[in-house]
Amino acid sequence: MGFIHTINEAFTEGGWGMWPILLLSIFSVGITIDRVVYLFRATIDKHQFMGLMQKLIAQGNVAQAIKVCSGTSKPMTRIVQAGLMKVNKSDVEVQGAMDEMALREMPLIERRTGYLAMIGNVATLAGLLGTIVGLIHSFGAVAGVDPSQKATMLAKGISEAMNCTAFGLLVGIISLLAFSVLNGKTQALLDDINEVTAQVMNLISGSRQAAPQV
Repeated sequence: MGFIHTINEAFTEGGWGMWPILLLSIFSVGITIDRVVYLFRATIDKHQFMGLMQKLIAQGNVAQAIKVCSGTSKPMTRIVQAGLMKVNKSDVEVQGAMDEMALREMPLIERRTGYLAMIGNVATLAGLLGTIVGLIHSFGAVAGVDPSQKATMLAKGISEAMNCTAFGLLVGIISLLAFSVLNGKTQALLDDINEVTAQVMNLISGSRQAAPQV
């Protein structure tokens, strides 16, 4: 309760500038949770998946490979499935099907993550703006008071203004850290998708070349 009371007191002393920062922090938390859940659900063991695809495609059991992809239903498997559905077509059509599905899936993987970086920067600037406005009010307030009270009032005003800076920096730092972690995870997932789709394309081409010529 003491910690919550301290936070509440600091928030109250920070003035109006704390409210936009609070709103930004809510958006930051919401986006972070949304992206963490999505990326967790979208992740798949690429080595296990590719081992299974290699086995099934080498056996010519494309129907089972498609069934595995549809049963897993991850961004990576949906892209691979789109290519396998065109396995009886040319390599260009197979690659085109996977590229088309990738254009649908990849934006969903990258969605909203970039907003965290923007929120981090805006929260920091909002904190500085609140501080500057608070200092202007503080210096303006002490202009017409008794000289013996000026130092006390000025110190109190500066202390209140610094709360806005601290809150803005805290939200900014957390948002930027969340962006760095999630962006790294996003790029890793995109790299895995590119790697797996290229390997599947090579497996399909290789299986065709190895097939006996009639």
